[in-house]
Amino acid sequence: MDKSWMHSDRRSKAYELGVEAFLNFSVENLLTTTHIRCPCVKCVNLKLFGVGIIRDHLYFNGVDQSYKNWTFHGEPWEAATNASRNVEEDDDHSRYSFVSEEIEMDDNDFGDFGSDPYEFANVIGDGDQPLYPGCRKYTKLSALVKLYNLKAKYGMSDVCFTELLILQGDLLPEGNTIPASMYEAKKTLCALGLSYEKMHACPNDCILYRKEYEDLTHCPNCGISRWKEGKDSILKEGVPAKVVWYFPPIPRFKRMFRSHETAKSLTWHAARKSIDGYMSHPADSPSWKLLNDKWPEFDNEPRNLRLALSSDGFNPHSSLSSRYSCWPVILVTYNLPPWLCMKRKFMMLTLLIFGPKQPGNDIDVYLEPLIDDLKSLWDGIGGVYDAHNGEYFTLRAALMWTINDFPAYGNLSGCVVKGYKACPICGDDTPSHRLKNGHKICYIGHRKWLPINHPYRRQRAAFNGKPEYGTPPEPLTGEEVLHMVEDGDRVCWKKKSIFFDLKYWKYLPVRHVLDVMHIEKNVCDSIIGTLLEIPGKNKDGIAARLDLLNMGVKTDLQPEYGERRTRLPPGPWNLSRAEKREVCNSFYGMKVPEGYSSNIKNLVSLQDSRLLGLKSHDCHTLMQQLLPVAIRSVLEKPARYAITRLCFFFNAICAKTVDVSKLDKLEEDVVVTLCLLEKYFPPSFFDIMVHLVVHLVREVRLCGPVYFRWMYPFKRYMKVLKGYVQNRTRPEGCIAERYIAEEAVEFCTEHLSDVSTVGVPSSQKMGVSKPLSGCTVSVVDRDLLNQAHLYVLENTEEVLPYIDYV
Repeated sequence: MDKSWMHSDRRSKAYELGVEAFLNFSVENLLTTTHIRCPCVKCVNLKLFGVGIIRDHLYFNGVDQSYKNWTFHGEPWEAATNASRNVEEDDDHSRYSFVSEEIEMDDNDFGDFGSDPYEFANVIGDGDQPLYPGCRKYTKLSALVKLYNLKAKYGMSDVCFTELLILQGDLLPEGNTIPASMYEAKKTLCALGLSYEKMHACPNDCILYRKEYEDLTHCPNCGISRWKEGKDSILKEGVPAKVVWYFPPIPRFKRMFRSHETAKSLTWHAARKSIDGYMSHPADSPSWKLLNDKWPEFDNEPRNLRLALSSDGFNPHSSLSSRYSCWPVILVTYNLPPWLCMKRKFMMLTLLIFGPKQPGNDIDVYLEPLIDDLKSLWDGIGGVYDAHNGEYFTLRAALMWTINDFPAYGNLSGCVVKGYKACPICGDDTPSHRLKNGHKICYIGHRKWLPINHPYRRQRAAFNGKPEYGTPPEPLTGEEVLHMVEDGDRVCWKKKSIFFDLKYWKYLPVRHVLDVMHIEKNVCDSIIGTLLEIPGKNKDGIAARLDLLNMGVKTDLQPEYGERRTRLPPGPWNLSRAEKREVCNSFYGMKVPEGYSSNIKNLVSLQDSRLLGLKSHDCHTLMQQLLPVAIRSVLEKPARYAITRLCFFFNAICAKTVDVSKLDKLEEDVVVTLCLLEKYFPPSFFDIMVHLVVHLVREVRLCGPVYFRWMYPFKRYMKVLKGYVQNRTRPEGCIAERYIAEEAVEFCTEHLSDVSTVGVPSSQKMGVSKPLSGCTVSVVDRDLLNQAHLYVLENTEEVLPYIDYV
């Protein structure tokens, strides 16, 4: 760029054109009009102002002529040695026209601002336009962003938002610039958003009409038409029968680095101080370190991204009777710190698969464009601008694993998730047994994970009537799995996963993680359903007792047939009516801190002595804290001890910081716990979800803390996507349009002052002076207070080293 204007007279035309060119260059690279360093002789790049103020300073104060390399305004360091570039100015040069410099800017750079850069320039101009004549606090853009933030935060409908805009326009003085409708507001914001692609798909999930199939009108596999069939059986040419929405991730990753704060946060993992022996982030895990060791050049650049992918179906309609299933595919970035990486703002929607049916095993067809982009990201994307360091670099990214519930685990990995070989980690050695009377497969035989000399291995009557001499199966490596699939093994594998097209995928120790959220919920449902004998969830019954008899164990629990009814003798897992009532009363009377869980009282039916409508987080709180309290005075001691041990295991495994030295002990404890459950619960209790518990410690050891790898944040995000739907006949279109509009709002909030973001919610901590509802204040004497203080100190982990030392 020509910098000779810096030495020209401030009254000359050359100086005027040079100032405008400099401001255009700054806005283009910094993507902000309100937070730009002023290079005048008084500010000398120490103060931040808007474009208008900087223009005035440059005319009144003059430019700092020693500022030869514009590194504070987006010029790369390499440009210091390059010759100055001359930019020809047109006569009708716009105040915010953008010129593509010769510094490796490609189409994706303009793609960051929408399809029309001049439309983007007009929106940037709104950042300096006052909301109404004389207004100094708000501009048109900042007011619109704040209003749209309220709409996104509180779920306003489009009609409600339009009415609000009309009311705001009437309340404000004449000459205000507030949009008159939701349509005008969205038009303004979408100029800042990124685009998406609509790809046609075969209704039978055979192909996507892209690349070599782009011009076809019929599927080459099944022969069905590409176009939608009307009610009169006439094809509507040009109207696709099925569509997938694709949101390209590469330009979105580029935009992340164009934000100063986000670009800085993306290297947090390299700047943090890790504690030896503890894992608090995936960066501490062996899976992360394997990428660093096997590909050192990937590790040398801390800005290279580590990603995780999640996909699950949800019903976009409010009606629970609808079977419509919409499938989003979401990426998260592990480079970010723990308080950001799983937040709504940094969950990147990449695919939206059209319903009403789930894609099932054919989901690989829809993942093709995403896999192509992941391949490009692994090879490297050049010309990515880092706003924090003020330089261009080559961006690379690697997908570390996928996060799904167990059925989707099978769809993405290609493994069998039901039947005799349902465990994807045990494979051919899955400990399965078919129950003749229950007509189901149970997964018992966890004694093989015990030490070889453990006494449980020799016990017969308490387990399945046989001693156990087996050894635990060794998990297959990615290379072994790929070899088996390519050789046509169809016992444990349904297909070759499309993720094996990624060069590094077969070398990863864990490619698809088990979702602790769904495992914990299913285990909790089985325990609660069996204890309280809830129909549909009770694992006990006549068939279960007959299966015990067939196995030759616990013969004293066989059914007793009478003339009118069949009586089942009480087992170790059975509660009397009084005990059921006591457990339900215990849940009914529990009071927990605000925000800890839903109101447990609303889930209890005292009349039927059961818990109803348990959600995933309800089961989480029960297994973590509440269930051991509720059963502390009921059940036989061995069964109560086994359940309490399992609850303590889930509590330990969900910790935010993992002590690696305790994992071996934790793994031994969970194996003993499962063996205790086998001793005191019927075989029908042990479905595949109970068996998967034995593998959870292995994944914690390889992948780090659980809360980076469970479905809770993705389920919350799917509820947000569900709230986007305003038109029941076009749910995916509503989600796509609202997503890119919110994407634009998030982009604006990073460049406008005093505007909060909805994607990273503020803390909602309760004030320390506010008591819990229903609490009573009591005064204790000094001795009792000292005893309570001493008890807390003796049971606090941070104090234990000092107690041992003394």
